[in-house]
Amino acid sequence: MLINNVTVLGHGQQYSLEETGGQQPSNQQASPCGQHKEPPMKTTDQGAGKEDRKETDTASASKKDDHCDEECAICKDKVNNPRKLECGHVFCAACIEQSCASGFRCCATCRHPIGKPEGTQPKNCKMTVNSDHQALPGYKGYGTITITYHTPAGRQTEEHPSPGKHYSSDTRQAYLPDNKEGKEALALLRKAFDMRLIFTIGRSVTRGVDGVVVWNDIHHKTSRSGGPECHGYPDPTYLKRLKEDLAARGVK
Repeated sequence: MLINNVTVLGHGQQYSLEETGGQQPSNQQASPCGQHKEPPMKTTDQGAGKEDRKETDTASASKKDDHCDEECAICKDKVNNPRKLECGHVFCAACIEQSCASGFRCCATCRHPIGKPEGTQPKNCKMTVNSDHQALPGYKGYGTITITYHTPAGRQTEEHPSPGKHYSSDTRQAYLPDNKEGKEALALLRKAFDMRLIFTIGRSVTRGVDGVVVWNDIHHKTSRSGGPECHGYPDPTYLKRLKEDLAARGVK
């Protein structure tokens, strides 16, 4: 029977009109054992489920292929075997591998570091820092920071061109202005040193000798004066370029 918009069934069980879509359940008669019949269960359309899954799979596949129409900023061609970096930019996987192998471990678009780089600088290399009051050309009123790098003689390892071959000891000095910018550059150079990026073992172009300690393309001022031609000061844009060199190797 219907009482206050509620259909009362056997054994005090009830279904509200709201629960049944505004209609009284049909054929809900009490069974001989005093129990009512359960409403028919909803069945799932398996065919529709398969279609839904197919559409989802197709959408996923199209997302994977989305990057294939983009241009790789390294080779300037359509992206082949796309690889997405942490920064979100996409390149050819082969282009990224070649870039990292050459020492450029940053996104070619935004310069975000790729992974944590580690170089092939001899592990026995030492870095010491001193300062004095003599000003560098172009930095009047500031002293000078002197960095000394010393690499004792040793033998090349598996990461070098000729494993087991001897290399000679090497000592070099570099100079920075003792101001805020110079101290920031020093902190970055120390970080690069700890990552073994300052030196490597290779061919010295100036001496024409193989298997020696050489700079690893992070430019240092090895003279106090003489300008850029003599790797010295004044050079107003040097510190900016140095930071860019370091950023290109993942040092920020």
